[in-house]
Amino acid sequence: MRNSKGWLIFSRRNYLWDFLDFFTGPVMLENMAREKQTFKIGQAAELLELETYVLRFWENEFPQLRPMRTPKGQRLYTEEHIRILRRIKKLLYHDKLTIEGARMRLEEEARMSGILSGIREELRRIRQILDS
Repeated sequence: MRNSKGWLIFSRRNYLWDFLDFFTGPVMLENMAREKQTFKIGQAAELLELETYVLRFWENEFPQLRPMRTPKGQRLYTEEHIRILRRIKKLLYHDKLTIEGARMRLEEEARMSGILSGIREELRRIRQILDS
């Protein structure tokens, strides 16, 4: 935090954030805040250059897409949902897969990701054994 003259001010209350801001700059803080960001369906559609009805249709076709809902029923998409939507768009529009083919590809990628994370964990355990 800076005062009106541009001097850094570290307050006890916000020390961690001031520290992060000083050493990492505002870009990292912006990214940390964005991780929790949600988008309404219109915002997500605009971001992806799609129509809202396409997103609603894809929700029914792809089990990976289950946006959160507000108490009034509005859909809220997270960054993870946007990433999945971008992947679906690429599979359907660029790679020219059918919906069934895209669904199978996403399921296969998720399965492989699970297998790879298991392998990574096993390798970490082996490394710990070797290091000790």
